[in-house]
Amino acid sequence: MKLTIETLRKRIDVAAKRTPADLVIKNGKIINVFTREIIEEDIAIADGFIAGLGSYEGKEMIDAGGSYIAPGFIDGHVHIESAMVTPAEFSNVVLPHGVTTVIADPHEIANVSGTKGIDFMLESSNAIPLDVFFMLPSCVPATLFENAGASLSYKDLEQYYGHPRVLGLGEVMDYPAVMNNDEEMLKKLEDAHSKGKNIDGHAAGLNADEINIYMAAGIKSDHECINPEEALNRMRKGMYVMLREGSAARDLLALLKSVSEHNARRCLFVTDDKHLDDLIKEGSIDYNVRMAIKEGMDPVLAVQIATLNAAECFGLKNKGAIAPGYEADLVFISDLRKVKIEKVIKSGILAAENGIIKDPAPASVEPAPAILDSVKIGSLKGEDLNINIGTGDANIIGIIPNSIVTRHLLEKADSLNGYFQPNPEKDYLKLAVVERHHLTGSIGLGIIKGLGITRGGIASTVAHDSHNIVAAGTSDEDLLAAIKHTASMKGGLVVVQDGEILAELPLPIAGLMSDQDSSFIFGRLSELNHALRTVGCSMEFNPFLTLSFLALPVIPELKLTDRGLFSVRSFCHINVEAEK
Repeated sequence: MKLTIETLRKRIDVAAKRTPADLVIKNGKIINVFTREIIEEDIAIADGFIAGLGSYEGKEMIDAGGSYIAPGFIDGHVHIESAMVTPAEFSNVVLPHGVTTVIADPHEIANVSGTKGIDFMLESSNAIPLDVFFMLPSCVPATLFENAGASLSYKDLEQYYGHPRVLGLGEVMDYPAVMNNDEEMLKKLEDAHSKGKNIDGHAAGLNADEINIYMAAGIKSDHECINPEEALNRMRKGMYVMLREGSAARDLLALLKSVSEHNARRCLFVTDDKHLDDLIKEGSIDYNVRMAIKEGMDPVLAVQIATLNAAECFGLKNKGAIAPGYEADLVFISDLRKVKIEKVIKSGILAAENGIIKDPAPASVEPAPAILDSVKIGSLKGEDLNINIGTGDANIIGIIPNSIVTRHLLEKADSLNGYFQPNPEKDYLKLAVVERHHLTGSIGLGIIKGLGITRGGIASTVAHDSHNIVAAGTSDEDLLAAIKHTASMKGGLVVVQDGEILAELPLPIAGLMSDQDSSFIFGRLSELNHALRTVGCSMEFNPFLTLSFLALPVIPELKLTDRGLFSVRSFCHINVEAEK
C-alpha cells in the first residue's frame, strides 16, 4: 500500500485511540525480537500495519487465547523454481508455515530463459499474498565451462534495479571472476553498489584469505557454509551467515554449533533449494526454527533469527518485528518449543489457519512461448553414451548423502574393451549431462558412486544451474530411454526400468516448474518416490535432488557439465581417465 497523508493520519489516529483499529488482537503473548522478551499487550492494526501495542479497541477482534505471536518468518534465500511450482502456488504452500516474506533469486529460470524468465517471476509474484523480493542473478551462466540457455550481462540486469521488489545482486558464485577483476563482474558489482543495493555471496570452499577478497568487493553474505569453522570465519569478518536447511543441502545441525548469544545477530535462516514434498511434510523456515530449538537454542532467539535478522540483512525496514509502524505479518503459535502454528495473518488479514490456506492465490500469468518450449535435443544413440576409461584408475564423482558437495575419487572401474561398464553391486553408475537449450549436441559423460540405483535409470531437466538434462543409470538402454522421455515431456523428472516409464512429473515451465497445483505435483512426487524404491534406492537421501547438483561446477569437488568432467579445485575440465 502506498503511504499517503490519509493512511498516515489513520494510523496516527488509531495509535492515539481517537479512531478504532481495523483489527485488534487480544490475549496474545507477543515475542519481542528487539529485547528478546515476551510481553502481553493488544495489537492494533490499521490498513495492514501495526498502529500500536497496549490497550485498544477495534472494529474486529481476534482472541489469541494465550498463543504466542511471532512476526512473520522470512526466508532469506530461496529459489522458488526448486519447489517446482509457480510463485502463486509457492505462496499457497509456505504461508500456512508462517512464511510471509521470501528473498528469491530467479537464477534457475534465468539460466534457461534469460530476461524472459526474470520477467515471468516478477509478474507472476505480483499481487499474491506472499511478499516476494528478488536478488538479480549475477552469474548466468554460472561459469563459462558449460552451455546454458542464456547469458546475462550487467546491461541486461540494470533495467531491473528500479523495480520496488528488487533488492540487489544475487549470489555471486564466480569467485575467480571476482578475484581476477573480471571486467564484466566488476561492472555488475559496481552497478549494484552505485544503486545502494545488497550483494549476496556464494563462498563455497573459500578460505579466510579468499573471504577477504569477497568482502573487499562488497559481498556481505554466504549461504554455502557447511561447518562451524567456515561460519565463524565469515561472522568474524562481518558477513551475514545464512543457516541453510534445504532438501539436498542440510547444513543446519552442523552450523548451529557456531551460533552463540554473542554472534547470533549475524545469522538468518534460509532454505535455498527445497522440494515441494519436503515443504509440505517438514515445513519451510518454521522447520529451521523448530530444529534450532530442538538443538537447545532459546526459542525467542530462534524467532529473532527467522525474522528481525533477515529483515535487517536486506534493509526491510517495516518487516521482521511486532511494533508500531511495522507490517502486520503475524504467526500465532500454540506451542513455542514445537513451533505449532495455529494462524497466519498477512498484512492484517487472516491468510491461513491450522495449516490450511484461506484464499489460495490463482496463477494469473501465462509464461512466454519460449519458456514453454525450452527443451531441445537432437537424435541420440547408444554409442553417444560410451565412456573410454582406458586401463588405469578413473576419475569418479563420489556422492555424499544429503550434501551438494561431492568427493573426487580415483578408483578402478569395470570396463569392456576400454569402455566403462556400470556395476550396480559396487554402486558405479553412468552419468550423462545432455545440452538441451541450443541443439549443440554437447554431451558430458562420467561415473558416479553412491547414488544407490540397482537397476534402471532416472533423468531430470532440473540440473543446477544451467539445467541441461542430467541422467544416471545402470544401462545405456535405460539411460537413453530416460533422456528421450524427459525431452518429449518438454522437461521434468522420470524413472525408467527396462525401457518402461515407471513414473514421471512433467515440468513444462522452463523445464523447472509445473503449471499444476501443489496437490497434483505432490501426488506425482509420491509416485516418483515409489518408483525410486522399485529401482533399488534406499531413500536415505533424495536421488533426484542429489542428481540436480551433480552438474553444478562451482561446488566442490568433482562435477559433470555438458562439456565433460569438471574439477572445482583446479577449476577446469579433466578427462574421465586419470592421468598416468
